[in-house]
Amino acid sequence: MLAGSLVFVALGIVFLVAHSTVKMTVAGVLALPFFGFCSVIIIQRLLRDRPELVLDDAGVDHVRLGRFTWEEIAAVRIHEQRVRNTSQRFVELVLHDPDAYLARAPKPVRRTASMNARLGFGPAYIATNTLPVPPEAVLGAMRRHHPGLAVQH
Repeated sequence: MLAGSLVFVALGIVFLVAHSTVKMTVAGVLALPFFGFCSVIIIQRLLRDRPELVLDDAGVDHVRLGRFTWEEIAAVRIHEQRVRNTSQRFVELVLHDPDAYLARAPKPVRRTASMNARLGFGPAYIATNTLPVPPEAVLGAMRRHHPGLAVQH
């Protein structure tokens, strides 16, 4: 992800320097700050000392979503979102009380909750493209920590 962002930063610079057309100049002006910001965020994520996802006997701790106890989680499932010819997989935590979670959720999660609901997601989902293991391994680890956890298909 970092390499891809840096490629677009470089392209933005080329578009600004070459500026042979208005389209290239506008593309450079838009690409440079957006992908520059993305690169900074990705570098921060790589440099932080904390893993993205921690599972233990008490529950789940995710860097973006926060902490969940096993009692808050009704089930887990792998959710796939298809857009045109590509798809993205997510591990979704199906919560007993999503509204209670949203009341304490980090601000970015609360902001995107209604849009995610229209796409068929609950408020607690974990993108698998940033995890070092496949989603099936995450579900297996969750079941090892909480054997009674329901897995929806």
